[in-house]
Amino acid sequence: MTKGTDEQHNKKMRKRKVAQDRIVATKTIEKGLLIVHTGSGKGKTTAALGMAVRAIGHGMKVGVIQFVKGAMETGEKAVFDRFPDQIEFRAMGDGFTWDTQNRAADVASARRAWDEVKRMIGDPSYQMVVADELNIVLRYDYLPLDEVLEGLQGRPEMTHVVVTGRNAPAPLIEAADLVTEMTLVKHPFRDQGVKAQAGVEF
Repeated sequence: MTKGTDEQHNKKMRKRKVAQDRIVATKTIEKGLLIVHTGSGKGKTTAALGMAVRAIGHGMKVGVIQFVKGAMETGEKAVFDRFPDQIEFRAMGDGFTWDTQNRAADVASARRAWDEVKRMIGDPSYQMVVADELNIVLRYDYLPLDEVLEGLQGRPEMTHVVVTGRNAPAPLIEAADLVTEMTLVKHPFRDQGVKAQAGVEF
């Protein structure tokens, strides 16, 4: 890179910093966010649990409730078990719907999990609550959407709630403060016949 190019770059970045600092100075609100990770791509739960790790790093207390997913040994749980005073991690599902093949049982599991999410949201000691795969149970009408929206919107002012799962319903997207859609481009399971592997999928 030539000296002239360096100088041009530095001048451009100085101007950009002034503009960026001006924008940042106008952002003064702090509040609990409703965050939704959805879409057909991999990474929704991974991103949510990454946020949980970040929160723990800041000394916050976090609750994680997993809908649909049954108890299994995951890398995340092994890490979270080292911080018992800061995170409560509960897998409360019975497995994938095509494995359970029992709607009544799936509905009952979803209800128990949602009751735990509500308990955590209502407890001011939790600063972040992750409702993993909640979108799945909403898609299958295991829980009333209106009830869930009311519970999420009634959270304490500074409580963050993260909801994951494909096919987030439009009213939830509308209510959320932050929505990210993971887009599937390539996947080794689908495209190459590679099975789920430790450290990548669980």
